[in-house]
Amino acid sequence: MTKLSVIYYSATGHGTAMADRVSKAAQSAGADVRVRHIAETRDPATFAGNPAWSANYEATKDLPAATGDDIVWADAVIFGSPTRFGSTASPFQTFVDTLGGLWMQGQLANKVYAAFTSSQTLHGGQETTLTSLYTSLMHWGGILVPPGYTDPVKFADGNPYGVSKVTGPDNQNPLDDTTTAALDHLATRVVAVAGKLAGAS
Repeated sequence: MTKLSVIYYSATGHGTAMADRVSKAAQSAGADVRVRHIAETRDPATFAGNPAWSANYEATKDLPAATGDDIVWADAVIFGSPTRFGSTASPFQTFVDTLGGLWMQGQLANKVYAAFTSSQTLHGGQETTLTSLYTSLMHWGGILVPPGYTDPVKFADGNPYGVSKVTGPDNQNPLDDTTTAALDHLATRVVAVAGKLAGAS
């Protein structure tokens, strides 16, 4: 059974919803799944005026937070982060920056990786966020498994690098059918490829 970790940071909850969908799809594909959020690094008082951010923080703050052990455990990892100026959000990057010791030991290598992201606007840095993240994963010796155009849904959502969601200026756009289908495909593809690699070894 493929072991998959879904490790994500979410501010206003879109990443949480995307991670939950990926988890369900991966479980349906036969994977043993861990879902771990990356802990908030900001003082909640600084986003108290943002109801969605506060609600997501309250909903996730007591759940298990991601650690490097969740990557070591896994055969495959699907990461998630909102876009911040074309890169991952600072809490996500802070988490990545804690992994140097595991990288030095080679414990991040030879695993399957993919990712999802979100931004308020179309073309709001989504693709550069994913390719920037993938650069780090190449440093680890990771095996990148982007969705490409391997399913008709990718011609609908249009992102061959991963899955991206447009949240809207008020962060009110829920997951739509296209995004949901793209997340399902991403999860299923990652589980399938990781399973083939495990069988080959």
